[in-house]
Amino acid sequence: MKRILVFGATSAIVEATARLFAADGDSLFLVGRSKLRLESIAEDLRVRGAGKVAFAVLDATDFEMHEETIIEATTSLGGMDVALIGHGTLPDQQLANTDPDLVRRCLEVNATSTICLMTHLANYFEKTGAGTLAVISSVAGDRGRASNNLYGSAKAAISHYAQGLRCRLSRLGIRVVTIKPGFVDTPMTAHFKKGFLWATPAAVAKSTHRAIVTGRDIAYVPWFWRWIMLVIRIIPERIFKRLPL
Repeated sequence: MKRILVFGATSAIVEATARLFAADGDSLFLVGRSKLRLESIAEDLRVRGAGKVAFAVLDATDFEMHEETIIEATTSLGGMDVALIGHGTLPDQQLANTDPDLVRRCLEVNATSTICLMTHLANYFEKTGAGTLAVISSVAGDRGRASNNLYGSAKAAISHYAQGLRCRLSRLGIRVVTIKPGFVDTPMTAHFKKGFLWATPAAVAKSTHRAIVTGRDIAYVPWFWRWIMLVIRIIPERIFKRLPL
């Protein structure tokens, strides 16, 4: 039975992933902003077979509460084997192009808060000598595009920071897993027109769960995004900047 700390527990992908861990009989400590949603999700996870479920309310940008929340979680769980971070927002790029304050707020939510949490969690696992730190990034971070430059920049920062942690901690047997979803049909993307490349949160959760359990370094979910992003990354800049992406 694993002891799992989950940040962003009310997001569609993370909630669906937590259900899979609950079905394994694992114990979970959920962190999110909405107490009502956390209570509902916690009860659902208990019904699905979780060994234990507790939760704490936290705004991820309340940086002074990060360490205290982790201490509360590890005390409740009796330790920690896995930490999963998956909170975030999708900003309006057109508004962000002319609003530096929006840029700052977005980076605080989507990059800075995640990286600060990763730092605390990496230090915890380094002290205990074992564990898996998983973070949900995005394929959007693989290359900057005009249509989502701000969101992509935040995810690029997360991916690169996770890569550095992986290099630092791998020699200790600590795993750092970067999850890179493509298009996912969630409430955050409700206003987008959907197509054949779009996946459900349940499908992404299944791949996320597998990546965490097996300790993969980087997981593109669904799998075909690895090859799509490979093609996108090798397009020369002089051509790429002309594409309507």
